[in-house]
Amino acid sequence: YAREIQTPAFGNGLDGLLRTRADVLTGILNGVDANVWSPERDALLPQRYGLDDAASGKAAAKAALRRRLGLDETPDAPLFGAVTRLSPQKGLDLLLPIVPELITDGASLAVLGSGDSDLEAGFAAAAAAHPGRVAVVLGYDEALSHLIMAGADVVLVPSRFEPCGLTQLYALRYGALPLVRRTGGLADTVVDSNAVTLAEGTATGFVFDDESPQALREAAGRAFALYADRASWARAVRQAMSRDFSWAASARQYEAVSAGLATSGVAPQQARLA
Repeated sequence: YAREIQTPAFGNGLDGLLRTRADVLTGILNGVDANVWSPERDALLPQRYGLDDAASGKAAAKAALRRRLGLDETPDAPLFGAVTRLSPQKGLDLLLPIVPELITDGASLAVLGSGDSDLEAGFAAAAAAHPGRVAVVLGYDEALSHLIMAGADVVLVPSRFEPCGLTQLYALRYGALPLVRRTGGLADTVVDSNAVTLAEGTATGFVFDDESPQALREAAGRAFALYADRASWARAVRQAMSRDFSWAASARQYEAVSAGLATSGVAPQQARLA
């Protein structure tokens, strides 16, 4: 995002000024509050879990999520989740047109959120058209948001722009592979699953580029394919859960920037953090 705001598309007229100050412009990601978002200590889950028992913990959460939302069992296809504001900025208008294709391919979809009235109506209609396969809860429910993160296989974050984003960080922590658009903090935090990253063991999700339903659909297709390879899927889940996006990690970056200012001769008021 620190790079993006130096471009006309994201700079809101200040990109030129920001480019002249690029040498003192630093981007630091948000952090996750581990006291709230941690599957090892989450009292809102039916079963707490960590790296070594993620499979059983997520299975318990998925079963509870299906019961709560009335979703059918679909053991051979992933359960997609979205906890989001229903708005074009969050890319939910890219998701809505491909819902029938996801269902045809065997998936289930759980959506929690509110926002644009047309999108609310569209997702409500999708749930009515696909009972047992699509569940939509309009509004916000803290317990349900945690259950979706734990019970979903894939969490959808197809934002058009996202300075950092927290949803994908929660998903990683809970072993739900994020499916994101390559923008802002989403690009910084999710490693796309491809032949190279899967071989290296660094894959943590699915990333697409174009702002189009077709690009989102292609990325979802790759999620289906990886889900069918359960050993590779389990490795990606473990890698996702192993990433450290805690506030402690972010704080260390702030400390490093502050230490650099102290030794560089740059006055603190001259530096900007994005």
